[in-house]
Amino acid sequence: MLELRPSCENCHRALPPASTEARICSYECTFCADCVEGVLLNVCPNCGGGFTPRPVRPARNWKGNNYLGADPASTTVKHRPVEAAAHAAFAAEIRLIAPERR
Repeated sequence: MLELRPSCENCHRALPPASTEARICSYECTFCADCVEGVLLNVCPNCGGGFTPRPVRPARNWKGNNYLGADPASTTVKHRPVEAAAHAAFAAEIRLIAPERR
């Protein structure tokens, strides 16, 4: 089950379950679109992978009890601010490689 984290790990911006601004890597590291584009350069500071928009879990029970009410979003905050200069050095070469080829 995908963990829907409540906020950006870098800037701590709220990312509620229905947010279209949430971005995740394959390890579910969660950041806002502004941080992914402006600070992280589409390179996860935790694994080096790329990001994709986080899916929105249905709020309504359309079928089979698969919805936010049965599987609520996480309330566990992971706030790990990124030091911009250090991340830029880390991401310098990686960001030139397409995420699917990293």
